[in-house]
Amino acid sequence: MYARDNESGTTLSQERPDSARVEAAVAAFRMLSDATRLRLMWLLASGEYDVSSLSRTLEVARPSVSQHLAKLRMAGLVRTRRDGRRVLYRARDAHVRTLIAEALSHADHEVSGAPRHDD
Repeated sequence: MYARDNESGTTLSQERPDSARVEAAVAAFRMLSDATRLRLMWLLASGEYDVSSLSRTLEVARPSVSQHLAKLRMAGLVRTRRDGRRVLYRARDAHVRTLIAEALSHADHEVSGAPRHDD
């Protein structure tokens, strides 16, 4: 059973999540708890990038970007597509894009002191 939060439009489960779902969520949050990976995901939520573009944009060494992307891919947060010899990365789906947007929106409220969207 699911309910929609009227303010955010987010669908919330009204049933207690089982252990498998909690562990999957914990794994996703663990991957996103690294600043470089969160910055990567912010970019990947808006489009496709190859490793070189990500490295230049974030000013992070290419090998480091590759390692972070491998972890994000194994966690199911990104997907890839081949374009000739290049591999393009992007956020896996709308759920992941929403998760990134909401996390950064929450952070914006924390940092800027903007009013909260309380019930």
